[in-house]
Amino acid sequence: MAGCTSETVHNIFQSMEYGPAACSSTATAQAWLDHHSRTLGLFIDGKFVLPADRRSRCFVDSKGGTVCSTACAAEDDVSQCAASAVKGHKAWGDLSCYQRAKVLLGALGRHGPCVAELCELCEASCPPSSLVRLLQYYSSWAQLRDTLIANWTPLGVVAVVSSDDCSLYSLMLKVLPALAMGNSLIVVPGRSSAPPVLLLAQLFTGAGLPAGALNVLTGSDMQLGAKVAQSANVSYVSYSGNKATAGMGVPVSVSQNVGARCPFIIFESADIDSAVDAVIEAAFKKKREVHWVLCVQESVLDSVVARLGHRMAGMKCVALQSVGDRGLVDAAVQGAQQQGATLVQSCAAPPSSAQYPPTVLCGAAPSSPFVVEPSPGPLLPLMTFRSNTEAVALGNHSPHGQAASIWTEDLTLALETAKSLSVGSVWVNSHSVSDPCLPVSGHKDGSTCTDGGQQGLYQFLRPSSSSHPPLPRSSPVSMDYSKFGTAASPPIIPEDSDPAGAPKVYLQLVGGKLCKSVSGCSIAVQSPGGGGVLAHCPDGGPKDVRNAVEAADKVQPGWMKKSPSARAQSLYSLAKGLEAKRRDLAASINVQTGLSMDKADEEVELSIARLSDWAAYCDKVQGGTPSLPQSGSALSFPEALGVVGIVLPDNSPLLSMVTLLGAAVGNGNAVVMVPSEENPLPALAFIQASNKGRVPSMCDRLQPRSLPPRQQGCQYLQHACTSPMKTLRLSCPKEDGGQDWTHASILEDMWRSAVQWKSVWIPTA
Repeated sequence: MAGCTSETVHNIFQSMEYGPAACSSTATAQAWLDHHSRTLGLFIDGKFVLPADRRSRCFVDSKGGTVCSTACAAEDDVSQCAASAVKGHKAWGDLSCYQRAKVLLGALGRHGPCVAELCELCEASCPPSSLVRLLQYYSSWAQLRDTLIANWTPLGVVAVVSSDDCSLYSLMLKVLPALAMGNSLIVVPGRSSAPPVLLLAQLFTGAGLPAGALNVLTGSDMQLGAKVAQSANVSYVSYSGNKATAGMGVPVSVSQNVGARCPFIIFESADIDSAVDAVIEAAFKKKREVHWVLCVQESVLDSVVARLGHRMAGMKCVALQSVGDRGLVDAAVQGAQQQGATLVQSCAAPPSSAQYPPTVLCGAAPSSPFVVEPSPGPLLPLMTFRSNTEAVALGNHSPHGQAASIWTEDLTLALETAKSLSVGSVWVNSHSVSDPCLPVSGHKDGSTCTDGGQQGLYQFLRPSSSSHPPLPRSSPVSMDYSKFGTAASPPIIPEDSDPAGAPKVYLQLVGGKLCKSVSGCSIAVQSPGGGGVLAHCPDGGPKDVRNAVEAADKVQPGWMKKSPSARAQSLYSLAKGLEAKRRDLAASINVQTGLSMDKADEEVELSIARLSDWAAYCDKVQGGTPSLPQSGSALSFPEALGVVGIVLPDNSPLLSMVTLLGAAVGNGNAVVMVPSEENPLPALAFIQASNKGRVPSMCDRLQPRSLPPRQQGCQYLQHACTSPMKTLRLSCPKEDGGQDWTHASILEDMWRSAVQWKSVWIPTA
């Protein structure tokens, strides 16, 4: 035992007890709070603002003590903040890269202890070393932005909104890269991170950040984030789980970094003592944003359970966030016991309080309610597996794809498992390690963006070329999402015509086969100006969509496993097929759009070249092994998104199709594609003319012509892509300037949009 000289080294290792924690002082943070009378206002235009008529929100720590109160912003504050951010963006952008880097690097200065103490008071997880590392890393990118990321420009005013249980580190992983790239920010922090963010805003301003470049609004409900997003001055929103921005034309990225279920996998080849010690630290000792699920190989189950019981003996109860959480914890434990789970607890649970002992629920099943919907508190479900394949299946059972921890001394097994897990971060013989140099994308329902590394900077940038116009802003319209797109297609009235000149009937491609729609119905494709019927196309419905997605989902894993050179060869072959049918394709563009044959032939030529570009890209964009500020190695590599849905635009119908299709399939995705409603013939002619075996499951269907207006379609997509979470990319419509599909700058942007990133951490002694 620590402090007892009679204890031998053998006994210390057998007991694995921890020494006494070092005493910490929060005197500096307390003095800063006292200076503000423990009532923190809003931070707008470089200074604290505390309107007299604003409500306040009291912040209470886990022990029931009052730390401070924060003001609740009103709509007038949002308007003032947005106007200040516009001015701040201009002033911040006028500085040189060196000047911006100097501000970020010198922001913390000698006030690091104050920030660390305030984080401790507010229980906002962000060690001082992590914050320093973030500042160093992103100040370097601010210095090198124009050199290494040429031809990209900042978005403008960016809103960063976080939930109450989001850590300060996760929040700053958004704030700092956005600032480094030259944007101004409106930050809406959660409850625990609000005081440290307000302090950091003051420190940044003191270091030379122009007034208005960083503004902080605090509030008592999550609707504040929606009000900020509704401002016409905001160009981009980074937020977790807000549907209120649907239909306003503002791009939204979502990072679901709170409450995810993450597997902690222990193989029989692991160092059991180290693994058990780590799982106790991850599940019970650290303030956690995720819910861990322990997966143990059956051959070492008894050994792991015995060590868990030994290590947990004598551990104190863990404080819950509120007394109300105790009822949820008790209900989860009772439900687990009714399903046959056994408990491993450090001590008996107190009769009723906002505390509960660390508890392992042994004998859990993947479908158990306490696994599917984890309750708050120190509960750790334990499941077993027999083979490596079964371990991967358990690890991928969660709808969240945030992270996983793998414990084994077999490096080959670790890398194979890491590759197979659909998560953004994999830690080998470690857990909860992070560094901003590695790009990470939450897989599945985990995230719609990439954070960290150079790849994580692009969410706060857009190509400098005028070929990428921003989306027009609009106000949300009232609509019934459940009835969207269900209106019947206009009827086709039979007309007398010459059979020899009857319009051509096209088919859709599903699972590599040309077929009719499930309903057997068709829609008429009108010539420009409504002069007559050019062709009849399948009238796809919900069953067609289901069949197309199922076919794409079936073939995508095999296509993704093909080597980049094999995918490149398929795209080269597709380009050759396009070359062979160029006259027919040019004619379809001419008839459908009214372009001259010369212009139509130019679009076909550009389309052939674009497919060749994508083939060349296949083996040129890869991951790497970035240098880490600590011992160990790490890998980063891009992965396919999976099944990608594409709704083609009206302008440049063939070129836009091969641009979007090539970027998706070149990265290993499968595609479900909807041709342009106004100009579908070039895409359908391409499908019928190409060799259907050269790209996997390129499935096409047509929606009825009675779709709601475009704004309602965009609003529906933004709404539908939040549950379950999906990455959504919207382009400016034709009538608002449209996307210039001929510009070469589109290539890098489109390629980055078709991948997600994974990082693998491998520690060394």
